[in-house]
Formats: sequence, C-alpha cells, structure tokens
Amino acid sequence: MDETMDAIKLKTQMTPNPNAWKYILNVDVKSVGKVSYTDESECKHIPLAVGLLKMANVTQVHFFENVITVTQNGASDWAVLDNSIQSVIKEHIPTHDPEFEDNLAPDTAALRANHTPEMHRIEEILDREIRPGLQADGGDLEVLELDGNILTIKYQGACGGCPSAQMGTLQAIEMILEMNITPTLK
Repeated sequence: MDETMDAIKLKTQMTPNPNAWKYILNVDVKSVGKVSYTDESECKHIPLAVGLLKMANVTQVHFFENVITVTQNGASDWAVLDNSIQSVIKEHIPTHDPEFEDNLAPDTAALRANHTPEMHRIEEILDREIRPGLQADGGDLEVLELDGNILTIKYQGACGGCPSAQMGTLQAIEMILEMNITPTLK
C-alpha cells in the first residue's frame, strides 16, 4: 500500500516474522548504520522512535536506511496497529533527522578496526552472504563476540523473535561460516 505525505511516500510490507512489519519510505530514517530500540528511555532524542514505542503492544523499532521495522508482542491486530503506526510516521517524518546521534549503536567502523583478521573475515562473509537477506526482511544481526570457535550474535529488527531466525536462519549462518571459517554459533 502506498501513501503520499506531500512528497513523502510510505509502503507497508509484512516480514517473515508474523509480529514485525516493515515501513519503507522514500527518505532516509537512519542515514548511517542501523539501530534497534526497545524502550523509550533509549531514544528520548528521537520523537519518531518514542512515538512508535509508546503504542500499545509495540516492543521494538528498528531503523535502517529508509526502513522502519516495527515489532509487536502479538496482542494487537495488525490492521488496527498499522493505521496507528502510519499516523505516527506521517506526524514525525517531516521533522525527523536521519543524521541523529545514536548512543546505543556502537561505531561499526571503530569496532571493526579492532577486529582480529578472523573477525574481519567473518564480518565480510556476513556482509556479503547473510545481511542483505536479513535486511530485505526488515532485520539484521550484530556480532557480539568471538570466543575460540563460538561466535555470539544478536538478531535485530524483524529477525529478533522470528521463529525462522531461531532455527533455519541460524543454521544457514552457521553452515556458511563453517564452509569458510568453522566457528560455532550460540
């Protein structure tokens, strides 16, 4: 469905996670990087995120490029919730600054600068083979730690809490990495 807000366009799309929908705009919501919020206190300086998190049953908002992924706890009817989400986006996007400072998201470039060669290889594989698919579905992942052969990741956006992320996607990630590096995921 396309909505026009003056020159702003908004398209709604379901994701593989039944509790998460993607809202694709023709303008950036996060110019650099990505970020997920689960609590209003994390994003007080971003009225768009606060407005979405104030909604009943909304548990997470994820901003990436021109996409907002909204996750709910399953207690709301999407038809009703979708209208409210679109209203909040229409209200806040005209004054939203996609260059906002994010205190939660680590500086990816700085983190990667301190990576071991093995971690650089893992990030390259994830960037090439895994992240594009996750991002197309309104999600992503963050590498938290590599301890020996155990790689710890955190799903973001629609991937967090998605039934297929816990088994199918995790197994695919593990297989792709094992073919190239052989870590074990947890």
